[in-house]
Amino acid sequence: MLAKLDRSGIRRRVRHRIRKRLAGTASRPRLAVFRSGRHIYVQAIDDLSGRTLAHSSTLDKELRGTVRSGANVEAAKAVGQAIAAQLKSAGIDSVVFDRGGFLYHGRIKALAEAAREGGLKF
Repeated sequence: MLAKLDRSGIRRRVRHRIRKRLAGTASRPRLAVFRSGRHIYVQAIDDLSGRTLAHSSTLDKELRGTVRSGANVEAAKAVGQAIAAQLKSAGIDSVVFDRGGFLYHGRIKALAEAAREGGLKF
């Protein structure tokens, strides 16, 4: 029987294909992005120990008052800058970017570029 080929099923297959190649460590964590219809979330994950080193989203208290909507490019840029600041303060300057099966376009691209401007290398 064939797998269900709706939008979420296709994204799930692409996400698993990406995750086969990517792995994060404590010195170079995986920067995993999830985008919903209302918000955007990002985590820095150490896959060897299974720990989340840092996280940020449009639901954070410091970002909630500054962004008008959690589902636009400006909000993604703010989240990218916030995660870059958290990781830089923890002494991490290099990450592996995991787009989570989403296209590198729009909010995902804005978050990645803002993280790069914040000093992260990937």
